[in-house]
Amino acid sequence: MFLGTHTPRLDDKGRLILPAKFRERLAPGLVMTRGQERCLYVFPMDEFVRITDDLRAAPVTSKVVRDYLRVFLSGASDEIPDKQGRVTIPAALREYAGLSRDVTVIGAGSRVEVWDATAWDHYLAGTEQAFADQAEEVVPGLL
Repeated sequence: MFLGTHTPRLDDKGRLILPAKFRERLAPGLVMTRGQERCLYVFPMDEFVRITDDLRAAPVTSKVVRDYLRVFLSGASDEIPDKQGRVTIPAALREYAGLSRDVTVIGAGSRVEVWDATAWDHYLAGTEQAFADQAEEVVPGLL
């Protein structure tokens, strides 16, 4: 499980040094793709395969499903981190997420998310109060 917030920097070649605590799980291979809210999703390869298997079960006759699959899969890039735990983020994905030098990497359970640091700060500032004010259960029976 991926947890926590980390603030690495992209190098001049667009490489990200993965947080040390994420490296072992991602070392065999990963897939990064477009995520919601203009961040990047990074999945261990086996988790990405599981998700795409689930998505393929959705009806291809649904335009919403087709649109989602096209955006999600067309931006996907499979990568293997180097021995220093670095992974190159393709230029198209860096552009999609507005990534510059300063990034924020968060653990989001079964995936990692990569955000432009300023975009993450704005997102968090806009959602923290709603999180604190949540009076109803988001997931029934969880809390």
